[in-house]
Amino acid sequence: MKGRSRLFLVLVIILAAGLSVLAFFGVGEGLIAGVGNIRQGLDLVGGVAIVYGVKDFDNPTTADMNAAISLIRRRLVRYNHLEAEVALQGTDQIRVDIPGVDNPEEAISALGATALLSFRDEEGNILITGEDVRDANRRTVPGQHGTAGQFVVELEFTSEGTERFAAATTENLGRTLAIFLDEEPISAPRVESAITDGTAVITGDFDAEGAAALARSIREGSLPFALEVLSVNNVGARLGAGALNQGVMAGLIGTSLVLLFMLFVYRICGLAADIALIMYVGLLLIFLSLFGVTLTLPGIAGIILSIGMAVDANVVIFERIREEISAGRSLKAAIDAGFRRAFPAIVDSNITTIIAAVVLFWLGTGPVRGFAQTLSIGIIISMFTALVVTRFIIKNMVGAGISTPAMFIPVKKEA
Repeated sequence: MKGRSRLFLVLVIILAAGLSVLAFFGVGEGLIAGVGNIRQGLDLVGGVAIVYGVKDFDNPTTADMNAAISLIRRRLVRYNHLEAEVALQGTDQIRVDIPGVDNPEEAISALGATALLSFRDEEGNILITGEDVRDANRRTVPGQHGTAGQFVVELEFTSEGTERFAAATTENLGRTLAIFLDEEPISAPRVESAITDGTAVITGDFDAEGAAALARSIREGSLPFALEVLSVNNVGARLGAGALNQGVMAGLIGTSLVLLFMLFVYRICGLAADIALIMYVGLLLIFLSLFGVTLTLPGIAGIILSIGMAVDANVVIFERIREEISAGRSLKAAIDAGFRRAFPAIVDSNITTIIAAVVLFWLGTGPVRGFAQTLSIGIIISMFTALVVTRFIIKNMVGAGISTPAMFIPVKKEA
């Protein structure tokens, strides 16, 4: 029993060290899973912040604005601006943050125009444009003879578009009508019959997501408005780099002080919390790198805050364990009872913080969203390390033969 517990402790320490090394150095030339591969926001590496507004159009719908956001994101990916962020600002404005851009005018010209949707025959002639399409939606049609339903995309045309589409389908029976968005083909359905009622159904081997994506792409090309630039702000990279260094230094100092505090105040329990905290930091950085989270200065603040909240859960647990030992329980019973009693309080407090972070992410823009994102991710990982990893380490320390309560945690003597 002791030998197995000691082996588990060694493996946990090796795992914590391995996660730290992986988070610091990464893997391969791309520094995969390492801090060098974490996307940096506009305030860290500099770039351009553009605010677009709706031009000559009153009261755009939420669907219209979401289609415009999707259009801009598609173009950002095409121009390899993978770290860029796009968010709705108010009800009729869109904010685009593009890190690392040296030429704002080039980015504006690439993103600012409305997407061009077109229906073309096999010779490449444009027969219908996005102005002729009123709406596009995913729909499910029932299957035949008891088979599963099929996902399709239903188009609705304007009055002029109805006439043009009727003529196009009449003249191209048995041929394909390719649908292009920004000169890229997105679908090529075959015309089976002339369609004159102002609606059309695009069929194919669609799943739910594929049909929804095609409908969204068509709506993007039929936006009823153009976008105009309201403001352009340049952020200097030097300011960002200096702020990043200061943020990293603050994080290192804060984490080191927390590690020393836990070790000094809670002894063996504090050592277990320190190992779990090192694992937490490694997991958090790896998560940010692998999942492409864009790190901003407020995001760094969210990380530092979540580190404090990670050990805060351990403090609650250790104080419950201290109370159980003071009440005369054995060490093993005190540990079990301490974690059990602390669990509801830890879960409740962290869930309320996550709710606040979700609201900030939902309603906020730019830096506020960065703070909310890293804070919520950090809290979720910290709950795992505090409730699972710390408990695993402490129980194996007991199993390894460390059984003196005073070594685990100092017990306050009653007067």
